[in-house]
Amino acid sequence: MLEYAVICTVAIVVAALTLFSGFGLGTLLMPAFALFFPINVAVAATAVVHLANNLFKVVLVGKHANVRVVLRFAVPAALFAALGAFFLGYIADAAPLAEYSIGGRRFEITAAKLVIAALIAIFAIFDLVPRFENLAFDRKYLSLGGAVSGFFGGLSGLQGALRSAFLVRAGLSKEQFIGTGVVAAVVVDISRLVVYGATFFSKHLTAVGGHGESGLIVAGILAAGLGSVIGVRLLDKVTIKALQMIVGAMLLLMAIALGSGIL
Repeated sequence: MLEYAVICTVAIVVAALTLFSGFGLGTLLMPAFALFFPINVAVAATAVVHLANNLFKVVLVGKHANVRVVLRFAVPAALFAALGAFFLGYIADAAPLAEYSIGGRRFEITAAKLVIAALIAIFAIFDLVPRFENLAFDRKYLSLGGAVSGFFGGLSGLQGALRSAFLVRAGLSKEQFIGTGVVAAVVVDISRLVVYGATFFSKHLTAVGGHGESGLIVAGILAAGLGSVIGVRLLDKVTIKALQMIVGAMLLLMAIALGSGIL
């Protein structure tokens, strides 16, 4: 039951915050799934929850999306998300780079864990370093932003902060910014899930379902949906600076644990 408590709590809290914060659902939910799944399956499991949650948010706020911005941003994002997903599948099959034992327990350092750990650490810096607090890119870089955030989304699921940084100066109202980001995220999720399903995720489905862990994905979807409803209600009432600092510190600890093979 501990795994359900962890996944559901993280999903509710983070889904509530993603509507108005710089980080996305995958930023914290993926490390939570990594506590129970291999890193590549954790990324794919997070993508399933992420897609379901974003489809729900499309119903809530998708009507505000700016179609022109969505096309400029989401098309290259979808293409590069597929590329990132293929790269994840490639490094996930690589042999461990190093192995060690502590107290009779064996740990492995793999290329996939190191890459994901590095990305988690980088995105943690977005929350911890004040100079990155208002990071934004000019509207003319929308397509480039889609490609960059899409690639990292496909590779690790960590894309929310980058997506926000490239959309924030696109001349959108608050409602358009939220709706456009949600629609773009759905496009990326569909693109990377197609690749995950065709490469490594399908190979693990039997094992995951056989131990009942597939229930974690369903629980995560339901909890994230609840979190989104809460987020809509709190949209004009919550400030998150202190929370961002806590999240950043937690992510750095997670990156160290993942990169060292402890997770």
